[in-house]
Amino acid sequence: MSNASELALFSLIVETQSFNKAAKLAGISPAALSKKISKLEKFLGIQLLYRTTRRLSLTEAGEVLYSHTKEINNQVNDALSAVSSFSEGLSGTIKMTVPTISGELILAQAVAEFCQLHPKLSVQMRLENEFVDLVKEGQDLAIRTGVLVDSSLIAKLLLTSNWIVCCAPSYIEKNGTPQTPQELSRHNCMAYTYQDKGADDWYFSQADEEYYVKISGNFSSNNSQALRKAALAGYGIVYVPRCSVYDDLQQGDLVQLLPEFNGRQLGIYAVYPYTKHQSQKVRLLIEHIKNSYQQQVEYF
Repeated sequence: MSNASELALFSLIVETQSFNKAAKLAGISPAALSKKISKLEKFLGIQLLYRTTRRLSLTEAGEVLYSHTKEINNQVNDALSAVSSFSEGLSGTIKMTVPTISGELILAQAVAEFCQLHPKLSVQMRLENEFVDLVKEGQDLAIRTGVLVDSSLIAKLLLTSNWIVCCAPSYIEKNGTPQTPQELSRHNCMAYTYQDKGADDWYFSQADEEYYVKISGNFSSNNSQALRKAALAGYGIVYVPRCSVYDDLQQGDLVQLLPEFNGRQLGIYAVYPYTKHQSQKVRLLIEHIKNSYQQQVEYF
């Protein structure tokens, strides 16, 4: 009966796309490696690889076997990592993609703190507002706000983000304070266009009633910090996530409008590719980020 080492060698050949490279990594001769794969194929009674002088390719059976051996290898590596973490700590690299606003605020500090707690671990964080293909881009984790469309990914809720309407005191002095959501239609409201819908239709609720107010203004942006700057300068009213203007509200540079009405709420999620056995280091990072968010829930 075949043993696990032959499956591991088969997986290594597929990943390196070369018998010679795989043999070198395994510390055996190409001839010995070829013999082991032939033994595996004989045991299974089916061909796994097409071998030519120029390239290697998988048979249909080889594709199926590789998908399973890859998962097994991941589980073995994670098991070893879990045990070694007791004496050596987490190690390796986590690649993650996050929205610009999250990376510029609490998230960057939380991830840097996680890296400090695990000195042998490194995190590569990309700040981008477009939701990239995690598998294609080789990303282990994404932090995203809103509804998850891709069913091949797993989303874990971290926190709920509340949106508010605000402006500078100087804008109120010139234009007055809107008392109801409907009065916003008479003000210069600057739209946040980085969203699928709702940029020009601002949502409010109070008790059991819901309101959608059609707004208009002379400035819009897909970047919340650009809107924040415009609002701080007194040019208009913005409708943005509370976390993006929290410090400005505390300092009095911006004032929340219509506080008796609830704004839109969006979930903040940790999103990662589906796997039967999630990496321990990714799982622990997600837990750390969630705890960091919960400790600063007033921002949201």
